[in-house]
Amino acid sequence: MDPPSLDLSIPHVAFGFVAPSHHTHIHPTYIMAATAQYDVVIVGAGFAGIFLLYHLRKLGLSCRIYEAGDDLGGTWQMNVYPGARVDSENWLYQFSMPEVWEDWSWSEKYPAGEEILRYFAHVEKKLKIKKDVDFHTRVVGAQFDRGMGRWRIETEDGRATESQFFVACTGFAAKRYTPDFPGLDSFKGPVYHSSCWPQEGVSVTGKKVAVIGTGATGVQIIQEWAKQADSLTVFQRTPNLALPMRQARCVEEELKLAKALYPHVFRDRERTFGGYTPDLIPRRTSDATLEEREAILEAHWTEGGFIFILGGFMDVLTDEQANREVYDFWAKKTRARIHDPRKRDILAPLDPPHAIGAKRCSLEQDYFDVFNRPNVDVVNLREDHIVEFKPHGITMSSGAFHELDGVAFATGYDAVTGGLTNMGLGLAISGYPNMFHVYGVHGPTGLSNGPTSIEMQGRWIVDAIKRIRASGLSYVEATPEAAEGWTKRADEMAGATLLVQADSWYMGANIPGKKRRMLNFVGGLPLYERVCTEALSKWDGFRTVPLAN
Repeated sequence: MDPPSLDLSIPHVAFGFVAPSHHTHIHPTYIMAATAQYDVVIVGAGFAGIFLLYHLRKLGLSCRIYEAGDDLGGTWQMNVYPGARVDSENWLYQFSMPEVWEDWSWSEKYPAGEEILRYFAHVEKKLKIKKDVDFHTRVVGAQFDRGMGRWRIETEDGRATESQFFVACTGFAAKRYTPDFPGLDSFKGPVYHSSCWPQEGVSVTGKKVAVIGTGATGVQIIQEWAKQADSLTVFQRTPNLALPMRQARCVEEELKLAKALYPHVFRDRERTFGGYTPDLIPRRTSDATLEEREAILEAHWTEGGFIFILGGFMDVLTDEQANREVYDFWAKKTRARIHDPRKRDILAPLDPPHAIGAKRCSLEQDYFDVFNRPNVDVVNLREDHIVEFKPHGITMSSGAFHELDGVAFATGYDAVTGGLTNMGLGLAISGYPNMFHVYGVHGPTGLSNGPTSIEMQGRWIVDAIKRIRASGLSYVEATPEAAEGWTKRADEMAGATLLVQADSWYMGANIPGKKRRMLNFVGGLPLYERVCTEALSKWDGFRTVPLAN
């Protein structure tokens, strides 16, 4: 039986899970003697955990964050691989609280991982988050007691904690995926994964190395290793339809002007489909002339970033002909940068491997250009697959052997649901009351700018907790009917788009054995917020349980 992963949906289940049965009851005397007590326990000290702790503390609630890492920043504490960088413009990828941004200045339009960590250090200086965080603390289990209306949370070090509310801020990319290649254990060279890169860095000077995977992390590592390694072999299963980043250094005068506009930016980003600005053009591709379409594509290509997809015509992800026109423009521009005809056809084929935008496009600086270097090659895994690792390289189905000194896996994550299973929260359990999951299943998650949707969801959670306590409720839980209805609605909306045609992590298709189904809400942020707000106003779709007398 498949676990009800899509029942972890928002607003009804990812914001208020259905409860497990009474068998999880824990004797109250034991709890008082052996467990710490909080109003709210939060898992994860990234953007979501910090935002919620800050706002819940302002309500006078006792809160504690459990964080497996050793500092603030969530996934950015792990993203120390070469070239790690944000793919959102700096003015969008930050907290909206004035006390954070008023005296912080970015150095680049798209900040590098090192700058993001400096930003979190600044956040700590302004908000004093760490005093309520336990680092090096991994949650391994959590159970809810209906009779008491309390969660019992267990950590890897053997501690137990009790709280009324439990908030999972584990992010959508908390569980890495490494393919089980035959012979991998026999390989004598170092093997790295982008999510657990050595803090001290890796030198590949004079080495023969490979990168397996061409998602966002693969693109970033390849751009760096291509300039350092003696030889770099890229193993590609699917071409990355990467878009030009158009990186730029920030100028002080421009930063001052930007800060004056920040309140408007933070308001307007929530009014767009994915939290980026500007938004989709409210016209169909066929409503514009060919000259108009070409001019818009050219302008967006020159500007760079996700505007090429998210600022185009409204039917780019729903109409195959409109999407093909965008792809053909991309292919024309990209193929012109790749000199070798064989590499050109592998990296930017004339026929699309999938609808452009159906997999998350990466932003690149010189990704396609580095393949013009004589030390960089690419292998098409759809024509010549990996048979096994040997002590000093990789054997292919064609009989070719690639001698290697080291390998980097950029093979992604068990996205969206993986972080929950890491905590021992089995997805087969029928539900979880008074638990909220930020940036999770059937939320905007993978289709949105992170801080934008995190703050929207965070405000909803704060309002829900305020209302539960003010109304004298012990807990709320989503009804099975509401969860099923939201899942159906999300599925139907996804089915009307081209997104479902691609085997992407959006669909869970990157993990062998994982059920293939859209994991994100594709209706855009404004609709999502409206539905969530309406559900909260009347507890629509929730069962409310009052405190015992």
